[in-house]
Amino acid sequence: MKKVLSVNNLSVSFDTYRSEVKAVRDVSFDLHEQETLAIVGESGSGKSVTAQSIMRLVPMPPGKFVGGSIIFNDEDLTEKSEKQMESIRGKDIGMIFQDPMTSLNPTMTIGKQIAEGLIKHQNMSKNDAHVRGVELLKLVGIPNPEKRIKQYPHEFSGGMRQRAMIAIALACNPKVLIADEPTTALDVTIQAQILDLMRELQKETGTAIILITHDLGVVANTAHRVAVMYGGKIVETGSVDEIFYNPKHPYTWGLLGSMPKLDNHGEELKAIPGSPPDLADPPKGCPFAARCPYVMKACGEHMPAYYESSETQKTACWLLDERAPKVEPPEFINVGGSKVHG
Repeated sequence: MKKVLSVNNLSVSFDTYRSEVKAVRDVSFDLHEQETLAIVGESGSGKSVTAQSIMRLVPMPPGKFVGGSIIFNDEDLTEKSEKQMESIRGKDIGMIFQDPMTSLNPTMTIGKQIAEGLIKHQNMSKNDAHVRGVELLKLVGIPNPEKRIKQYPHEFSGGMRQRAMIAIALACNPKVLIADEPTTALDVTIQAQILDLMRELQKETGTAIILITHDLGVVANTAHRVAVMYGGKIVETGSVDEIFYNPKHPYTWGLLGSMPKLDNHGEELKAIPGSPPDLADPPKGCPFAARCPYVMKACGEHMPAYYESSETQKTACWLLDERAPKVEPPEFINVGGSKVHG
């Protein structure tokens, strides 16, 4: 499939009163047509900053690009002016934000917020934009769209606000859709409906999706490929099957182990001991070294290179070095098998 977006060695920092916070460190990944790439990890791992950097929504200052590039349509978005980015946001790259109530304008009707992008980027008249807005609300499953399009965000339920956000993001048929925790505040039933909707819309429009989440259940049912982030870095990438059934990084093992399992009645959830690193003073070596039960001397002193397990899976971990001791994954992972227990 054709590559639509390429992030190369991206580094983003924030200047604070205390020091420079290195939120994203040397991150690289590609996104292809009709593909869903999930970026997963704990809070503070750099997922949302990476997404906001693609949209150029990181406030500068205090934020700043330290290095790397974001290639879209053969152009580097890090070199674009704010005015140039205004012609790309919404038109070519859309974004679904985590909390629609704080992202939608409470003083404007849903219809006007959908029409805004259509009028600006598609040169539609107000009447045509209104008609298209009704079509979009119907497309995302909002009942009685002719009435709803005239209402304000506070008149919508949480699930309907998220659907309205999706309608706004898809209004101009973007090539790339970034969904930042799109189902976090929703109950399980609405969450499933939103994910089904995103999958159906992707089939219809061919949009490539970057899904930012910490919910591995969402990843399993939605994504094609997964990038695991920790400490501002991508520590492992692979297909969904590779990440779930044959993960190589101890952090990925920890994430999978912390998932609730339906057949483990009365057992405590497994948690990863410790806390994520302070990115104002990031570790010299592997960012997970301080929490890793398999840590070696090299882990704390040198950042490992990426070791390729297949054409699609690569992992930054010293355990994959030929000189490292052989370590087996925890029992809940059936390496090379067909399922994760639970």
